Amino acid sequence: MMRRESRDPLVVARIVGDVLDPFNRSVPLEVRYSSREVTNGCEFRPSAVARQPRVVVGGDDLRTFYTLVMVDPDAPNPSSPTLREYLHWMVTDIPASTGSFFGREAVCYEQPRPSVGIHRLILVLFQQLGRETVYVPSWRHNFSTRDFALQYNLGLPVAAVYFNCQRESGSGGRRFL
Repeated sequence: MMRRESRDPLVVARIVGDVLDPFNRSVPLEVRYSSREVTNGCEFRPSAVARQPRVVVGGDDLRTFYTLVMVDPDAPNPSSPTLREYLHWMVTDIPASTGSFFGREAVCYEQPRPSVGIHRLILVLFQQLGRETVYVPSWRHNFSTRDFALQYNLGLPVAAVYFNCQRESGSGGRRFL
């Protein structure tokens, strides 16, 4: 009997590849909208993600700081993502073992409002080299998580999670084989 190997949902959903390079998770990351935890591939409607999520970052060294980036690689339309990646939120200087409210909101939260198709919304956590070493990008559209990480010497992500979002009246789900 052959054992079926589990596959990383970030690879299956093409998060790794489209947005991120392969990485090893090394820091716990918990993201919640109201009481619902974001798990890879779960679905939310725009009304459920109207306000920024509660984010808790792991780690045990309070001298370590993190940057959280939230992007939509499917904007404005998954079939033609001409605004890829759209930056919905950025928080820098988050101390280890705290949450996003303890960091500096560099780019204010913008509610995802997909009008066409099912969009992947990705929250990526990077470890910073030090406090106040990451600065605000000058635009939201055509943001590149990889280029941003390279520019500020952030290296590979330490954690990431994604969810799917579609307009309120949309139906169906994103399917990956």
